[in-house]
Amino acid sequence: AEVLGVERVGRHDSFFALGGHSLLALTLLERMRQAGWAVSVKTLFQQPVLADFALALAEEAVPMVVVPPNGIAPGCTQITPQMLPLVTLTPAQLAAIAEQVPGGMANIQDIYPLAPLQEGILFHHRLQPVGDAYVATNLLAFPDQATLQAFIAALNVVIARHDSLRTAVLWQHLPEPVQVVWRTATLTVEWVTPPPDTVDLATWLSDQVDPTHYRIDVQQAPMLRALAVVETVGQRVLLQLPGHHLILDHTTLGLIMAEVASIQAGQQASLPPSVPFRQFVAQARLGVSPAEHEAFFRAQLDAIDEPTAPFGLLDVQGTGAQVREVRQPLAAELAQAIRQQARRHRVSAAALCHLAWALVLARTSGREEVVFGTVLFGRMQAGAGADRALGLFINTLPLRLSLAGQSVATALQATQAALTALLRHEHASLALAQRCSGLPAGTPLFTNLFNYRYSPALAADQLPWPGVTWLGGQERTNYPVSLSVDDLGEGFSLAAQSVVSLATERLCTYMTLALTELTQALAEAPQTALARLTLLSPAEQQQLQVWGGQATRYPTVPPLHVLFEAQVAAQPAAIALVCGETTLSYQALAAQANQLAHRLLAQGIGREARVGIALPRSVELVVALLAVLKAGAAYVPLDPDYPTERLAYMLADAQLGLVLTETALLPQLPIPATLPVWCLDALPEADHPSTAPAVTVHPQQLAYVIYTSGSTGRPKGVAVAQQAFTEHVLISADFSSLSANDRMLQFSTLNFDGFIEQMFPPLVVGAAVVLRGPEMWSAERFHHELLDKRITIADLPTAYWFAMAQSFANAGHTDYGHLREMHMGGEAMPPEGLLAWQKAGLQHVKLLNTYGPTECIVVSTTLDCQAYLDGRSPIPSIMPIGSPLPGRTLYVLDSNLNLVPPDIPGELYIGGKLHARGYLNRAALSAERFIADPFDPHGGRLYRTGDLVR
Repeated sequence: AEVLGVERVGRHDSFFALGGHSLLALTLLERMRQAGWAVSVKTLFQQPVLADFALALAEEAVPMVVVPPNGIAPGCTQITPQMLPLVTLTPAQLAAIAEQVPGGMANIQDIYPLAPLQEGILFHHRLQPVGDAYVATNLLAFPDQATLQAFIAALNVVIARHDSLRTAVLWQHLPEPVQVVWRTATLTVEWVTPPPDTVDLATWLSDQVDPTHYRIDVQQAPMLRALAVVETVGQRVLLQLPGHHLILDHTTLGLIMAEVASIQAGQQASLPPSVPFRQFVAQARLGVSPAEHEAFFRAQLDAIDEPTAPFGLLDVQGTGAQVREVRQPLAAELAQAIRQQARRHRVSAAALCHLAWALVLARTSGREEVVFGTVLFGRMQAGAGADRALGLFINTLPLRLSLAGQSVATALQATQAALTALLRHEHASLALAQRCSGLPAGTPLFTNLFNYRYSPALAADQLPWPGVTWLGGQERTNYPVSLSVDDLGEGFSLAAQSVVSLATERLCTYMTLALTELTQALAEAPQTALARLTLLSPAEQQQLQVWGGQATRYPTVPPLHVLFEAQVAAQPAAIALVCGETTLSYQALAAQANQLAHRLLAQGIGREARVGIALPRSVELVVALLAVLKAGAAYVPLDPDYPTERLAYMLADAQLGLVLTETALLPQLPIPATLPVWCLDALPEADHPSTAPAVTVHPQQLAYVIYTSGSTGRPKGVAVAQQAFTEHVLISADFSSLSANDRMLQFSTLNFDGFIEQMFPPLVVGAAVVLRGPEMWSAERFHHELLDKRITIADLPTAYWFAMAQSFANAGHTDYGHLREMHMGGEAMPPEGLLAWQKAGLQHVKLLNTYGPTECIVVSTTLDCQAYLDGRSPIPSIMPIGSPLPGRTLYVLDSNLNLVPPDIPGELYIGGKLHARGYLNRAALSAERFIADPFDPHGGRLYRTGDLVR
């Protein structure tokens, strides 16, 4: 009751429900230890109810680590290896150490190894040649020099009391780094002089000790420095007190300041005896065995094969130079809710905050199995007096939390249990834990740090003695992302750090939203799935939908063949097709297509009938396509060069009513004997009208089926309706700015959906289509045809475009005829292609990078590359896919269909009206890939592309 500050504690009261936390747990354990009860903190955390704790206490026998005494007696001037029970050194190595200590062996009080976290910090200190990410700064203001000198004098008394503050770390000519405690080490003030024109002395003084360039020589004690400057106006004195994390943690700094205050208040005699830091080192070294540590972390981490990297940040060798910090207090109502729900669910507030951070990580890394570094207090098993000992006690260890399929209440209890289990291993080496994961050597297990710390002193600006003001401090780590939660006793404050400035602001926002969502769910519906919690503000959700949305521009359109007939009527003599030396007018093309359409109708080919087309790129191919559409049927491309097995599957699956081909291709086609086949080069003459047949086409009637390769190798037929087909053709004509004056190259095969954008948009605006023919063009042939056929716009596969651009750049062409626009798509656009495009002198040609799955009607997004070509924007390392075309809505979602925050990878989903009807004869697959749109109140669909984007 005294520890918790309550009147009484009942048998069934919970330590956490009454406001208990790690710092109070340490106080409780120390009080019990003094009363002769040895108990582990794990027992208290596992059995927080008083009755259960008492039963466990009766059964528990906690083995005590016997710390061997220091063999170096006061006044000793000759140290031998036998005097050092915690480290093994030779006489020669001892002599080398003494040479690096002022006063030699007479000034050496003790020598022992480093604690686990100290080893990691020293590694980064030695790795970083300039600056030091682990230098913490503190800026204080004093009313005059006398007050400053009194403060420094009191601080030197504290340094003299505690061995950790008189410690240097040495490693030269030694088998492992060691801590050398000096008998005497004094902090002196370095008075610095600013330039005459300095306006902001506080900023200037802080810049002098900026960790990006400032270093503390850790081989010299104390690892504290004092830089002071006198203000010219008012004579106030500013002091920068940088200290190295090798000897300091958050709690230690608070204890130092408290002792300084007691000394200045004349209460030095009442200070308790100092606790040697060697006791902690011995506990860490001689307590839980490395084998037990390894077994624990291997069970936790062996299945982890990918790091948890928020915002995709992976560099853990940072210097802190680019880190930006944002501090944000939590609203009083939220702070109260955190404490209320922690008590209600009998967990610590720290557990609730850890779960909130895990939720933030899950949403910013795209993972539901998250691992992050949590800063452990380090004093729970550090032995007697650990609550008042000075030194670096904290340790950073990985915490793994699985969020998939968890309710809020279940996840909170699992978090408390995971933290409790980790406490026994709080002195383990991070390097050992890293080795227990399934990650390749050199890959970081986590790239973010979470620090829940008790900081009641941070609630006020005034230090606990008159006239001295704390103006701020700075802490850095080598991690690219970190978040500290300062528990201020009643309120909370967040301190986020990130190497990406925008991410720093968002970390505080997301953490606040996570805490808000968690506390609300715990209060109202604890069984709510974690996946249903949102970390996006309404403004951010709105912004994401604005970025990903486009209105449908052609909601009602006539069928494509009707639009084509309108061009026939408007300009019958205009050239519609160019194939080699052959040209065909709109009127002639329409007449041939109409005759074949009437023939199809006479055969019974009409609405919803499917007609296979196995023809080379030719006039006959275009006639056949238009005829099938005019008959109200749907065409199904059949590439004669496909493997026989694939063609046989497609022919069977499509349930065709007819196949249109030519005689020469029949041997390549495994057509069943029962399936009718028309060879267009051998059809008997028939007297069919050349006028357009009067066929009514419903908007949802089938227009075509294109088979795409499945991930398992089994082709799947993408079935597209007339409305979506025609609407995209008009959208394509629009984003290409097609007019009757254009000549568009038809390059792709019929089996590639890019064919649709190359063939039909020109025919609905009165432009000409230039057919490539059956043979592939070399770059030189392409350039020749470009000029000869007066091609104005082309759409190419990305790989072909890249090779052609490189060839043009090397050939030194200067004349590209009438070419005004180029599209490429089908695979990721290589940024190097833009450099080749520039070198070829093609900056004047509009260049579009296109993206889209067949299931969403050819192209869904376009990117105009002009800004990169003319130097307005730098060429990115990965080319964007651009913005959505009309009729599409883009969403980047996680596995639970939550909107992913900006800049975070997620799966691309495409909504809107321009979807395929589904997969032919594959209802289950259609239901899997075309899902209900949770963002559309009108019941739309989303297509899950399987592509990762951000």
